[in-house]
Amino acid sequence: MAPDQLPTPVRAAGVILLRGTQGRYETLAVHRPHRSDWSLPKGKIDPGEHVINAAIRECDEETGMQAILGSRLPTQEYVALGRAKTVEYWVAQARTEEEFVPNDEVDELRWIPVQQAKGLLTYEHDIALVEQAATLPPTVPLIILRHTQAVKRSDFKGKFDYERPISGKGRSQAKSLVPLLDAYGITAVHSSDSERCMQSVKRYAKSINVPVIPEPALSEERFLENPKKVASRMLDLVSQHQAMVVCSHRPVMPTILQCLANAVGGDSSRPAWDPKLQPGSFIVLHRAFAPNGTPRIVSMERHQLEE
Repeated sequence: MAPDQLPTPVRAAGVILLRGTQGRYETLAVHRPHRSDWSLPKGKIDPGEHVINAAIRECDEETGMQAILGSRLPTQEYVALGRAKTVEYWVAQARTEEEFVPNDEVDELRWIPVQQAKGLLTYEHDIALVEQAATLPPTVPLIILRHTQAVKRSDFKGKFDYERPISGKGRSQAKSLVPLLDAYGITAVHSSDSERCMQSVKRYAKSINVPVIPEPALSEERFLENPKKVASRMLDLVSQHQAMVVCSHRPVMPTILQCLANAVGGDSSRPAWDPKLQPGSFIVLHRAFAPNGTPRIVSMERHQLEE
């Protein structure tokens, strides 16, 4: 078969659910009767579904648990039933837990000490992933978001550009962001005080009943006046032990990300730090904090609304 005729790999998403404390973690294994195996909560990504939403949905469907995503783990690639498969995984913890009801997909759940994973899980790649997840420290997410699509400057009739709102597509994008931000357990919402940024995160803030905290220093206008204030404010925010999203503008992104890379010892030349983000796209920095409060990055990930 020619390379361009090979079947598209099956795409799936899942989580490594952990509970307890580092060194004493337990992980959740699921038994699939149709495969007669012990595996991890995961499943296929539906057409048009975002990978983040798929990971949350599959965990919920298979275990009855609503997950909060932590550090991103390496993508797993293997062959299943004769077809290539890729699975995106996150370390996660359970936010809520419904009563588990056995079904055709999963008929048993079992919390086991991580050290016992090798004795229960069927697949070597699952065992290795659980062992890796257990070595990672607890993290707190910081999401850097470019505002959703705005009304074009040429179409805006207002006097001041900072009053320019998001477009109809931008409103749809803001709606799509709600479950994606919620997947990381975001509890603090910060935004440039420009209308298009505030509108991009207002719907999410309302969904968790918190205010949008305006950040004048992160607006385009204030950035042009004094770029150093952007760096100063981002140093404050990256050091806060809160799961937060920060919404700003395309021209401000290079300074924001360079400042963050410097603060955590990251290499801003690597692709993960690329400041080129489409409207509504975002970067997730999973931070661990030293006892003195100094943050470091454990993992990073980038997402577009349409993947």
